[in-house]
Amino acid sequence: QVQLVESGGGLVQPGGSLRLSCAASGNDFNIYTMGWYRQAPGKQRELVATIGSGGDTNYADSVKGRFTIFRNDFKNTVWLQMNSLKPEDTAIYYCNCDISLTSGGLTETYWGKGILVTVSS
Repeated sequence: QVQLVESGGGLVQPGGSLRLSCAASGNDFNIYTMGWYRQAPGKQRELVATIGSGGDTNYADSVKGRFTIFRNDFKNTVWLQMNSLKPEDTAIYYCNCDISLTSGGLTETYWGKGILVTVSS
């Protein structure tokens, strides 16, 4: 079984920065695409950023130039550096990873429990 644990959320003023991290733990697994999604109150969950196993990245238009996603496969961790935060970035942020177990089986998508980011003065 694999678990994803997010950290780094909290309250920040507009224009500020936060760094989210997500660590995968468990036994004998391979991680492929890693990413972050978010869900604001009353809205659907949306993609924020993804990073492939080769380092290729994809960002939502709303965060391009402000957010950076990066990963360390030795630590099984993905980060989301968020700069120039805006009130509209307020949401619960979810980590998302495509993982297969080395014991066999299909690649599955795992989700973290989510972490709250609030951008407010």
